[in-house]
Amino acid sequence: MTAISTAFGMVFDPTVLAVIMGSALFGMFVGAMPGLTATMATALLVPVTFFMAPVPALGAIVTATAMAIFAGDIPAAMLRMPGTPASAAYADESYEMTKKGQLDLCMGVNLVFSVLGGIFGVLVLILLAPALAEVAINFSSFEYFWLACLGLTCAVFIGTGDTVKGLLSLFIGLAIGCIGIDPAAGQPRFTFGNVDLMSGINFIPTLIGMFAVSELLRGAVTMEKGGHIVAQAVGSLMTGVGGVFKKYWFNFLRGSMIGTVIGALPGAGADIAAWVSYAVSKKTSKEPEKFGTGHLEGIVDATSANNSALGAAWIPALVFGIPGDSITAIVIGVLYMKGMNPGPSVFLQTPELIYAVFIIFILANLLMFPLGWAAIKSAKQILRVPRNILLPVILIFCIVGSFAMTNSLYGVVLMVVMGLFGWFLEEHGVPVAPLILGLVLGEMLEQNFMSSMIKADGSLLGFLSRPIAGTLGVATLALWAWMAWRGVTDQSKPAVDQPSGA
Repeated sequence: MTAISTAFGMVFDPTVLAVIMGSALFGMFVGAMPGLTATMATALLVPVTFFMAPVPALGAIVTATAMAIFAGDIPAAMLRMPGTPASAAYADESYEMTKKGQLDLCMGVNLVFSVLGGIFGVLVLILLAPALAEVAINFSSFEYFWLACLGLTCAVFIGTGDTVKGLLSLFIGLAIGCIGIDPAAGQPRFTFGNVDLMSGINFIPTLIGMFAVSELLRGAVTMEKGGHIVAQAVGSLMTGVGGVFKKYWFNFLRGSMIGTVIGALPGAGADIAAWVSYAVSKKTSKEPEKFGTGHLEGIVDATSANNSALGAAWIPALVFGIPGDSITAIVIGVLYMKGMNPGPSVFLQTPELIYAVFIIFILANLLMFPLGWAAIKSAKQILRVPRNILLPVILIFCIVGSFAMTNSLYGVVLMVVMGLFGWFLEEHGVPVAPLILGLVLGEMLEQNFMSSMIKADGSLLGFLSRPIAGTLGVATLALWAWMAWRGVTDQSKPAVDQPSGA
């Protein structure tokens, strides 16, 4: 109890509270700007933390990232431009709601379930950190391979149109992910002698291009025609949210649990949690045909998942010093810089600092409600700005974000190319979401496949030799077989139902 009371005293120091408030505003701004990400917000704060004590330094990072993950939902709903990768999974769904005049309800649901999902993840972090981290640390390359396969299978479910086009988009994403250095042989692939391509296709500029730039191109093409005027609902953000929770409370719990489990796996993160949760929601829904038309069910699942994953990603980072995502990879560096070596010993040597992190997480999620409400209300004015002014401003943020991720013009060129390619795909009815999913999980799939083949001396049976890997493998293969069977039977039904004769 002495450590807990000491932690409360550390967090509720006026200086620390001021840092938390400033970081919250900074994170909210970065997340709400298309092209800027939660990882970028964390990276930008690192130089500032050099001059801080451990508690305010960690408080700044925790608060800024929590706010940025939520704030990414704002431009996703208003402009179909996800502010962070964690919002990309349900950007289309949110934007369709906005086009139907349900922006207030959409943002109210995003805000409430982001807060609840974040608190859920923090509670799991507090209660089950050692146990969940122990499960995660037992995952080898075999388990991660099957986990990547299951994640890629989600592409079949997240596509809102033709399944074949969804698979085409997925394979394009996997092919793009092959560009760079071969993880096993160390040889350049598809680089055409370009040094920049040897590092692979950077995910952030690709995401910005596929979603933001393609939407900017669409807006520029239709500017003279007046475009689509987004209807605005007048009223409180909280109107109807209670009914949504009453109807989809199970979706909230399921999404939060999926986000927590995926967040606790090293190398996963909030964006993968959102994709998987959205796909599970669509697959298990009683109204799957409504997905992609502005349906709240998938939004509840995914926004709960990406916020709960944020807290859960600290589990392997704190207990074993293994980053749960790109944000906690930066956090580990800050911990070492402050003389806190992450691992089991940190709970024994400096428990008050760990409890301080827990308190800051809870405080950040509680602050998210009033600050998020203010951000939504102020950001809604964006829709009233003339598009010939708004589009260039957004493009500037996209360029800044892409350049910052690579520190070269390569990121900007990649953003433009991917934006043109994304616009071309969508004009021909090919969804870009599976492509992004393939790019996210492609590297994870290939690296773990090659590592597993080396461990098993080329034997495919090695992928099923471990208990957890065998379970995941059988489940994945069974799912593929079921999908193939459904595809064959669905194709045969129209032929049976057609009337004979003309």
